[in-house]
Amino acid sequence: MAEARQDPLLALPPLREVIARFGLSARKQLGQNFILDLNLTRRIARAAGDLSTGTTIEVGPGPGGLTRALLLEGAAKVVAIEKDARCLAALAELADASQGRLHLVEADALQTCYAGLGDAPRRIVANLPYNIATPLLIGWLGSIAENPKTLDSLTLMFQQEVAERLYAAPATKAYGRLSVLSQWLCDCRPLFLIAPSAFVPPPKVTSAVVQFVPLAEPRAEAKLPTLERVTAAAFGQRRKTLRQALKSLGVPASDLLARADIDGGRRGETLTVEEFCALARALDELEEGG
Repeated sequence: MAEARQDPLLALPPLREVIARFGLSARKQLGQNFILDLNLTRRIARAAGDLSTGTTIEVGPGPGGLTRALLLEGAAKVVAIEKDARCLAALAELADASQGRLHLVEADALQTCYAGLGDAPRRIVANLPYNIATPLLIGWLGSIAENPKTLDSLTLMFQQEVAERLYAAPATKAYGRLSVLSQWLCDCRPLFLIAPSAFVPPPKVTSAVVQFVPLAEPRAEAKLPTLERVTAAAFGQRRKTLRQALKSLGVPASDLLARADIDGGRRGETLTVEEFCALARALDELEEGG
């Protein structure tokens, strides 16, 4: 009891009570699945590393389970971005208990600029809504491509199947577009799995927490929009050779492959990140008439 009196966060009611009081049933259209186990959310928060400086950004806090954990694990400042207006009153109580460390932003995470969101170092820690996890990640990678110092790290939860694509190696079944884009800019590593039973409501799939640490420089020179086009074409029909798959890019595939010094008889899944970057540079050159 003494500990609860010392820290207002520990005196807050259980999350199940908060959800019932504010009518925060998870909405499928928002991709919501809440984690109520504070031991588990604190494990996620600890996995993000030292939170005592800069800004910790959370997307989709819902009733505030992970938010509580971030604050309890010593986050100096948490910026929570929530689109669902129903959650704001519950989060406001948490903000009051945080003694000025929690800042609420009612916004669409897909439309938010992260570059100036709080003081550096900035890190994102989030149980991502499944329905927007990939576009959110692509947006953050775009920010990192512009300036690697925009974000210090990202500790994110995905469906396990999506997570495995992020750190997959070439010539494996999971290797694809997300593998190339993520590994081009970041060191990506899996942390741990989370069973469906940990969520309310429980999803049909296992989840996984993955950490991204931006590299000081990309693994090779390329422009993100062009790299997205090349990887989309190469993996659009995985069974096709590059000679066939790259025809959709609108330039002679033979010229593109020759400039990149890549055998057109190979399939996209065999190419390294650096080879995809070579294709992206060659495509830019051809379209610019170089």
